[in-house]
Amino acid sequence: MEIQMIQKGHILWNRTISFARSCSWKAGAYLAERMEKNAFLDWERVIVAVEDGNIAGFCTFSERDELPEAYDYSPFIGFVFVDETYRGRRISEKMIQRILGYAKALGFDSVYIMSGEQGLYEKYGFVKTGDFPTVYGTTDQLFRMDLQPVSRV
Repeated sequence: MEIQMIQKGHILWNRTISFARSCSWKAGAYLAERMEKNAFLDWERVIVAVEDGNIAGFCTFSERDELPEAYDYSPFIGFVFVDETYRGRRISEKMIQRILGYAKALGFDSVYIMSGEQGLYEKYGFVKTGDFPTVYGTTDQLFRMDLQPVSRV
């Protein structure tokens, strides 16, 4: 399993757009649209899990997610999806670990995830902060992970 952090122009960019658009999760189409428009800041990334040349899953690392701008939390891991064929292999965890290393290198103190999942992100070390409204008019859980500073020798 290979975990790639990609931006527009990467060899996997267009394949990831197609995969996201056709995946079984309705949010995949929204991610595909964002990728087509390249609606990302310079430091934001799409993370792709690849096995034997096949895309197995994706997620994003970005400034904002579904939390309204009135809340001052950032950055976010979002759009976490693993294709049904590849589930049970800890691919989400591998993608998240890759993001956490990148976030530390950028100097972030913490990382957030909005999710309705129960018990998934806690096992990766995230702590539930509370239930918050989303930009979609629903309520989701906000999870936070504090990052240990990178030691510089």
